[in-house]
Amino acid sequence: MIEDGAAAAVALDPVRARLLRALREPGSATSLAVELGLTRQKVNYHLRALEAHGLVELVEERRKGNMTERVLRATASAYVVSPQAWALVAPDPEREPDRVSAQWLLALAARLLREVGTLITRAGRKRVATFAVDGEIRFATAADRAAFVRELGEAVTELVARHHDATAPGGRPHRLVVALHPALPDGGSPPGAGAGTESDTGPHPEPHTESTTRTEEPP
Repeated sequence: MIEDGAAAAVALDPVRARLLRALREPGSATSLAVELGLTRQKVNYHLRALEAHGLVELVEERRKGNMTERVLRATASAYVVSPQAWALVAPDPEREPDRVSAQWLLALAARLLREVGTLITRAGRKRVATFAVDGEIRFATAADRAAFVRELGEAVTELVARHHDATAPGGRPHRLVVALHPALPDGGSPPGAGAGTESDTGPHPEPHTESTTRTEEPP
C-alpha cells in the first residue's frame, strides 16, 4: 500500500510502472533497457527515483569489467495507492470544467476511487451501500454518440430533479457519476493508436463503455 503522495506520483509514471512490473524478478539497468526498449541512462534515472521512495531495493552488486552492475527488484509484487495518497496526486474535478474531456473524466474517476476507498476504510466490516451499471454500446457514427450523450444527460437530469430533496430531514447526500469513454481492445491500446486523432464529426465505429456509480456514506 502506497501511503505517500510523492511515492504515488513516482509509481504512477507510465515508464516507472513498467519498470516495477518488470522488476517482479530481479534485473539490472542493462537488462531492463533491453526489455523495455529504453536507454540504460534513462532506466537508471527512473530506477533512482523508484529506489528513493522504497519501491525497489538492491539485491546484489556484480562486478563487470571496470564497472559495477546493480541488480534490483520491486519491494512488492503489486502496489495499491491509498485513498489518502490519491488526494495528493489525482486531478481536481473542480478545475477540469470541460465535461467532454478525458482529463475531467480521469479527475472524476480518481475522486470516485478516493471517496469509495475512504468509505470502505471507515465502514470496516459494515456494508457500504453502492450501485453501479457497466455495459458496452457501439455507435455507428459520432453523431449517434452525441445524440446518446444528450439524451442520457437529459434523462439523468430529469431523474435527479424528481428525487432530489435538499431539505429532507435526515436525508443523506449521494454522489452520482455517469461516464462514457472508448473501450480498449484486448491488447490494451487505445482504439486507433498510432493512426491519428479521430474527428468528433467523423465516423466512430469503436465500441464505448457506459457506467453509472452511486456511493453512500455508512451510518
